[in-house]
Formats: sequence, structure tokens, C-alpha cells
Amino acid sequence: MGTNLWSILPELVLAGTLVLVLAADLLLRGRPDRPGALTLMATLGLLGAGISLATLPGTGAFFDGLVVGDPLGRFFRGLFLVAGAMGIWFGLLSEEVPRTRFGEFVVLILAATMGTCLLVQSRNLLMIAVSLELISLPSYALAGFRRGDRLSSEAALKYVLYGAASTGLMLYGMSLLYGLAGTLDLPSLAPALGRELASGAPPVRLGLAMGGLFTLAGLAYKVSAVPFHAWAPDVYQGAPTPVTAFLSVGPKAAGVAAMIRFLSEGFGSSATGQPFFPWPVVIGLIAMATMTVGNLAALAQDNVKRLLAWSSIAHAGYLLVGVSVGTPEAIRAVALYAPVYLLMNLGAFLAVLAVRHRTGAETMAAYRGLGTRSPWIAVSLTVFLFSLTGLPPLAGFIGKFYLFAAALEVGRPFFLVLALVGVLNSVISLYYYARLVRAMFLDRGAGLPSVAAPRPVAWLLLVLAVPTLVLGLFWSPLAALASWAAGLS
Repeated sequence: MGTNLWSILPELVLAGTLVLVLAADLLLRGRPDRPGALTLMATLGLLGAGISLATLPGTGAFFDGLVVGDPLGRFFRGLFLVAGAMGIWFGLLSEEVPRTRFGEFVVLILAATMGTCLLVQSRNLLMIAVSLELISLPSYALAGFRRGDRLSSEAALKYVLYGAASTGLMLYGMSLLYGLAGTLDLPSLAPALGRELASGAPPVRLGLAMGGLFTLAGLAYKVSAVPFHAWAPDVYQGAPTPVTAFLSVGPKAAGVAAMIRFLSEGFGSSATGQPFFPWPVVIGLIAMATMTVGNLAALAQDNVKRLLAWSSIAHAGYLLVGVSVGTPEAIRAVALYAPVYLLMNLGAFLAVLAVRHRTGAETMAAYRGLGTRSPWIAVSLTVFLFSLTGLPPLAGFIGKFYLFAAALEVGRPFFLVLALVGVLNSVISLYYYARLVRAMFLDRGAGLPSVAAPRPVAWLLLVLAVPTLVLGLFWSPLAALASWAAGLS
């Protein structure tokens, strides 16, 4: 039992930190030194995430195989802890998070982060379902965190309704798989399903297809993949910007990592292998639809948060390219792209947070002339946007190169088309990203207020922008870490 508990020490640290922050919030509420209390609770949250990151354990299967400690899990757990810490930091910098309820905000971020860390380790269908709910329930509360705000309340309601429907589909799919295989453990799932298929019973293949697709529906919802994406634009627009930034990176990457484990361990699915159901093609079609719908819908957006929401959907499609291919090289590409996406997407939302703080607006009009009104925010946002496009020499180009190269290496016509669709969608995305850049540097912002970034925001923009630039030129260390996560070294 001691070894088992040691395996989830980071999650136990997060749980302990969560209790400490909640206690501090209750004790300090109403005190005259409330600003100091905010700093204390943020420091506790950041410290808890840091300690969790420092205590990531080694490898092995624990709790009778319910969770596994492997390089892929350790890599993504570290990424989620960074995303959670950034979410807390963003909340401290934003006026959209009510100061009187900041402790609740930190608690919810820590709880959702704990869920992401558990999800990526799960090797059991029931454990996957429980972990997803641990992510979803705090996320619903975070989306509606601004009480009395119509958009925030609408965002939370839509998030809950879509979440409930996808969870029901997922649990029904898991029940079908359990009925066919007689096991909930992913490593035992593929052999058991293979034996059932070998028996030749006609309903088995249909039950397998329905079970797999319905289970994937729950994960696709968390990733905001088409056709389970409709909640994302409204939730991202209505939620407080720090919440939107967190939801766009942490839970999304967790869903992608869980898909990799579910398909590779539960079904042995790879473009170069012989899975007993064409999951690589199914995921590839979803990836193409997600990329295309996300980018085409973003073309017409005037609200920048909504634009980035559709952009986030498109990037889910790029990540699903690696899931579709399923080879170790493709998993390495996903592991490389995920931290790059975290940097550039968090940076873009931080710039949105800074502009909204000064202007109170999120539309394109608020960004006119930003290059002269606030050169640092404008330049930083340009770096993040062009990296999201995939232009060299930025980190986003390297991430997309690895993803599309993994599809091309397979050599099959379907995956050549998949890579081509990805490249064409990157070209489409340049239009709406460049439209925002044009507004910042070519349009006149006469009559609009200056947007001087507070020093903490300016420094955090620097912290996110520098790696986005450097990793586009010196990506070898990150590629080596991604290779380790994928089991290639």
C-alpha cells in the first residue's frame, strides 16, 4: 500500500494543498488584509503544484493495475501541473476572478489539475470515467464563476448539458466493452475482444464499434473534437479569461493523452499495425473534420476570445493527427506539440487578458493600433499567433512539422491526405491570425486608451514568448524529452 500511495504522491500533495487553501480562505475571509490573503492563497497553490512536480514518481503499475507510472504519464503530469500553476497565476492577475472568492478559484483549479493527472495514468475504463468527472465538475463551476454574469452562466449551463450527454454516451460505451470483454482493464481488453471477434458472432463487431465510438465520445468532448465541439466557443467566450486559458490547454491535452492510452493499450491501434477495427481511420476523419471546422468558423469571428476558441478546436484536430497515426513517432510528435501549444495558447490568452483589463472589450476593435498603444503586448501576441499558425522559425512550426511528418512516414494514401489537410488548414489559419495582427499594427487606434501591461503581466508574457521563439531554433532538448515520453529512447 505504501508503494501504491507513493505512486500518486503528486496527486496527494495537490489534495493536501487544496485543503490548506480552503482552510486559509475560510479563516481569512473578511479580514482587512484581504490582498495579502490573495497572495497567500496563490502562493500555496503555486507551491503545491511545484512540490507535486518535484515528487513525480518512477515507473510501474499500481493499485492492481488501475494506474500506471510510465514516461508518457510522467511527461503529461508535469505538463498539467504547469498548466494548473499558470491558471492560478492568471487568476491572480485578472479582475475577472472575484477577489472575495479567489480561494474557491484556486481550489477548483487544483481539483481539475488533480483529475488531469489521474486521467493520463488510468489503465482501467472505470478509472478513466472517474478521472474525467474529477476534471469536469470543477470545470463546470469555473466556467460559471462570475455569478450574475449572463454569459458566464450561459457558458456553465451549456458546459454541463453537453458534459452530461457525453458522459452518458461514454459510460454506455464502456458497459458494452465490458459486456464483450468481461474486463475493465485496458491491457486485458484487446486480447479479450480479439477472442470474441475470432468466435465469429456477427453482433460482436457491431458491439465493439458502438462501445469504442461511444467511449471515445467522452474523450472527444473533453478535447472539443468535432462533432463534440459545440460547447467550446460559448464556454470559452463566457468563462473568465484565466479559466478559458486553463481549459484550452490542461483538460484538452489530458483528453488527447487518454485517447492515446485507450487506443494503443486497449485496442492496439496503430496505422502500421493491424487493429481489429479501423480506429486510425476513424480518428483521422475526426481530425480532418475538427481542423477544417475550427479554422473555417474562426474566419468569421470578431470576438478575439471566440476566435481563439475556434482556433483551439482546430489545434485539437492537429493533435488528433498524432493519435490517428498511433506509432511511437506520432506519440512523440504529440508529446512535443503539447508543451509548445501550452506556451503559445497561454500567451495569446494572457495578451487578451491584459487588453480586456484596460479596455473592457474583447472585440477586434479593441486591438486597433495596439502596436503603438502597447508595443510589448502587440509584439508578444504576434509571436504567439504566428506560432499558432506554424510559421518558422517559431516553435509551432516544429510541432506541426513533427506531427505531419509522422503521418507522412506511414506512407499510406489516407495518411498522406491527412497530412495534406493539416497543411492546408494551417494556411487557412494564417488569414484570421494575420487579420488580428493587421488590426494591431496597420489600423489606427485613435481615441482608444493606452494598454500599458502591468509589470507582472509583462514579465509573464516574456516567460511565455522567449521559449516560443527559442524552441523554434533549438528544439533538440524538447524532442529528446518527447522521445523519452514515447518510449523511443
